[in-house]
Amino acid sequence: MRFPAIPHPLLLRSLVVALIGTVSVGTALAQADEARAKRIAGGSCFLCHGVNGESTSEVFPRLAGQNAQYIAKQLEAFKSGQRKSSAMAELSARLTSDEMLALGRYYEKMEPPREAPKDPALAAVGQYIYHHGNRFSGVPSCASCHGANGEGAANLPRLASQFSGYLFTQLKQFNNRQRTDDNQVMHVVVEKMTEFEMAAVSEYLSGK
Repeated sequence: MRFPAIPHPLLLRSLVVALIGTVSVGTALAQADEARAKRIAGGSCFLCHGVNGESTSEVFPRLAGQNAQYIAKQLEAFKSGQRKSSAMAELSARLTSDEMLALGRYYEKMEPPREAPKDPALAAVGQYIYHHGNRFSGVPSCASCHGANGEGAANLPRLASQFSGYLFTQLKQFNNRQRTDDNQVMHVVVEKMTEFEMAAVSEYLSGK
């Protein structure tokens, strides 16, 4: 019976050193990306989105806890003009794709603020619509794409803990085609929703 040859000790040592070196380089690059993202966020993003991505105005979305790839995707959309915002177009124009993703990862690590909905009765209606839709008007369940807890995934946004006013505004923009950066699914869904349903879903998610 023949056994496989055991690599020479020097070769094994070289392989181990190479692996450790690869891990070290990867860690160093990640740390450099995070440091660069922190500088960018501290230089401009914090003015609207808060020092810790918490925001203090419903005009500006909370970025804390938002999915990294989604943030990068939106920055690319602002840069290309696919999503409209004069302020964001100017800021995103200075960023590379790597910096956009680094910013996404930077904010994704932050803990989003959590607070109870301001209108519990409205939130209760929103909870039903979010999870079950409205079979009478054809509005589908939001949870089927955005997840049971509103946390989204990858290129889909985290909706949980977002300002209700901001979410309502975005739904209205999808409805009147002011937002065209995402796929047609949102247009098809939102055109069936009443403003009451938009407000209810937004209120429910704000307290998640």
